[in-house]
Amino acid sequence: MPSLGYALFATRWLQAPLYFGLVVAQGVYVYEFFGELRSLVHGVLTRRADENMVMLNVLKLVDVVMIANLLIMVIVGGYETFVSRIGLHGHKDQPEWLSHVNSNVLKVKLAMAIVGISSIHLLQMFVSIHDTPQHELIWGTSIHMAFIVSACILAYMAGPMEAKALALGHDAHRVPPQHPHPAPSGAPPTEPAP
Repeated sequence: MPSLGYALFATRWLQAPLYFGLVVAQGVYVYEFFGELRSLVHGVLTRRADENMVMLNVLKLVDVVMIANLLIMVIVGGYETFVSRIGLHGHKDQPEWLSHVNSNVLKVKLAMAIVGISSIHLLQMFVSIHDTPQHELIWGTSIHMAFIVSACILAYMAGPMEAKALALGHDAHRVPPQHPHPAPSGAPPTEPAP
């Protein structure tokens, strides 16, 4: 029944408020970023921040930016993939990755972003290695390695799936070969046009 199918298809719009909720979370991270930046600048101006403190604060800023990047990938890529086309074709600011985004590409990009965020957290641990308990370092390194292995597996699996999707797309658009019609009996066979 087509009307039932259309009604089910229209339920994808229930996801739209979720993506707008993530936009609010993006705003929270912008606020968090400027709070950390103010703290860093204040520490440097009052000379209360040593080199390690500055490095840790800068890593916190990078961490906030990477999480914001992850959010924007989920917001824009997820909306484009699962809700509706955004229609940015030809827009000068269209992200390069958005032109070929699908669920496989999105999963791999998210996994790589999570690895990057995990790297920042691990680097923060190693910068303050004297204040970090050994079991936290071991757990942090193990979790980071698990993220790397997961991202590699996702990337490995996405390759063949992407190739298969491209092959199916080419097959769907391929024009079937034209077979010449048999000539009527007694008539000379027609030559194919060059």
